[in-house]
Amino acid sequence: MPDTARPPRHVLILGGTTEARRLAAALVPEAAGAPESAPGPALRVTSSLAGRVAAPRLPAGEVRIGGFGGPEGLARWLREHAVDALIDATHPFADTISHNAALAAATAHVPLLALRRPGWVPGPGDDWHQVTSLDEAAAALPALGSRIFLTTGRMGLSHFAHLADLWFLVRSVDAPEPPHPPRMTTLLDRGPFTLEGERALLRDHRIDVVVTKDSGAAATAAKLTAAREAGVPVVVVRRPPLPEGVPVAADPDEAAQWLRRIFSEADSH
Repeated sequence: MPDTARPPRHVLILGGTTEARRLAAALVPEAAGAPESAPGPALRVTSSLAGRVAAPRLPAGEVRIGGFGGPEGLARWLREHAVDALIDATHPFADTISHNAALAAATAHVPLLALRRPGWVPGPGDDWHQVTSLDEAAAALPALGSRIFLTTGRMGLSHFAHLADLWFLVRSVDAPEPPHPPRMTTLLDRGPFTLEGERALLRDHRIDVVVTKDSGAAATAAKLTAAREAGVPVVVVRRPPLPEGVPVAADPDEAAQWLRRIFSEADSH
């Protein structure tokens, strides 16, 4: 018999990624198609989106859009909305919200899990140049080529704005705003991208360097294969570290198992 006396457990997902949408769909019975798919008798699932994309793909369950006002604001939201578990399923490079989540969860005494897909790993034939920041990526470009396929998102273009001698093909979901490189063509598109399409893009635009963040997404990994085949070097920006002590799940199934475990432990006390 389900426990009808207890209100549904409230899970807040800091989302915007494919993994966040998959997790929300698995936790919301109507979306999952099977009530037993959710970890526990009942769940209330809220996904929070930053609001940086004009037309985001909305996940299952409740959705809020916009910031919280730093770690203090997030901690207050966790308390006021009786959140039982917090899952940071943001982009691997959204380090500010990840650190805010860690501080807020500790303040509000809410269990926190980071959901992070595994990063990319170079293979035979890859010519990767790994750096730790967009500034390092920009500094590496003049020695590598002159026609750059830049796939690091529209928010970081200012780091490349001084490279007036290089030509950039910039791919992003929404149109970028200045400052950005003076010699730039914008391609508005959203993954997943096919290998055939990435091969054609490198060929048609005569790309001789690819710049990417290590997002680890399968939807955007085809460019790495296309670059390897074409002998094009790839500048890869490494991920920032997660806050110390935060447990990590590699996929939505592992995150759902974590929820089952912490809710089971809470019920046993």
